[in-house]
Parts: sequence; structure tokens; C-alpha cells
Amino acid sequence: MTALPAAVLWDLDGTLVDTEPYWWQAEGDLVESFGGSWSLEQGQALIGSGLDYSAGVLQAAGVAMERDEIGTLLGNQVLDMMRQRVPWRPGVPALLHALHEAGVPQAIVTMSLRPTAAWMAEQLGAGVISVVISGDDVEFPKPNPDPYLRAAAQLGVDIRDCVAVEDSTPGTAAAMAAGAVTFGVIAHVPLTADAAHVILPDLSEMTVDRLSVLYSELRASHV
Repeated sequence: MTALPAAVLWDLDGTLVDTEPYWWQAEGDLVESFGGSWSLEQGQALIGSGLDYSAGVLQAAGVAMERDEIGTLLGNQVLDMMRQRVPWRPGVPALLHALHEAGVPQAIVTMSLRPTAAWMAEQLGAGVISVVISGDDVEFPKPNPDPYLRAAAQLGVDIRDCVAVEDSTPGTAAAMAAGAVTFGVIAHVPLTADAAHVILPDLSEMTVDRLSVLYSELRASHV
């Protein structure tokens, strides 16, 4: 029997919006300002990681700043770029609005800081995103399940009845450990076959009905 999920929980960077190149630019600019160098491979290795961990890597690359200062600086620079252009991933705005119209609560669960996540929620319009869990809300970032468990608790739903959508291995690991039906969406890094309950190239052809069918099938067979 096909059923709507109790909620859909969305990662932000790389899943809702293709902001990873913004992060790489911000990281590279910062490292280079301290006389170091930063590669695409180094940036890709941080996809899905918490900002504190990423800041530690940047410190090791020569950035002589405190970790919280690094996170705030990077977050502000990325937010400034997003204000100039929001790089939506294919199919995302339409799907989020369709889910909202179908009465499905939605949350953003991201390791980016709250100002960025809250601004993104505002761009989708009132009520589309009900809860925002950001990197500064949690003690244990992805791949720990805590961010997803917090989102479900704030929505008042059972995490096992939720769909989580992620583009990175740390993100899918967090969602699966929490107990959500996990959709992996390919962005800038590959996902192995066991990284999520289903792996999709993008969401350009995803509809509420298709999502509900996938959720029901996976809920019955995997979760």
C-alpha cells in the first residue's frame, strides 16, 4: 500500500542547492590569503562534514584562525554568493512545493550555519520548511544521527516514517543511522550502492506520487 511519508528531511548543500563550488571557492580564498594552496580534491573531501571538522582541516592547511571564526567567515561568504544566485538542483523547488501542497511537513537538516539555512528556508516561501536543524544546533554533526533525530523530534514524527534526502556519504550515514528511509542523490561525489536505500541521479523527474511509491516500497523492505 502506498503512503505519504510523515515528513521529508532535506540536506542543503549539494542536495537542495548546488553550493559546493561556492564552498570550494570560499575555502580556497581563505587558504590562499594565508599563503597556502587548496585543491578541488581537498574541497570534495569535506563534502558533508561538519564545519568544525572542516575548519580543522583548513587550519592544517595554514589558516591561522580559530575554528569558529573560520566557520563563520566561510558561511557568510557562501551566503553572500547565494544571495546573488541560488543554484537550485534540478526539480527541487517544484518538488518541495508539491510536497507542501500535499500536506507533508519538511525540514532542512544541514551542517551549514543557521543564517544560511534559515535564509534558504525563506526563499521557498512561508510554511514550506517547518523546521531547520543547522550545524550550530548540534553537538554531534553528521555522520552522527543526532541532526536527523532532532529534526524528527521537532516535527513530532517518528524518524522511521520519514524520508531523508542526501548527497554525501556522511549525510546518508547519518540519515540511515537515525532510521530514516534514505534517498541518495548524486552531486559532486559518488555514492556506493550501500550508501542509501536508493540512489538517484537527480530529482528532476521526482513527483509526490513517485516519492510515495519509493518510500512505501523501501519502508516495507529495508527499514
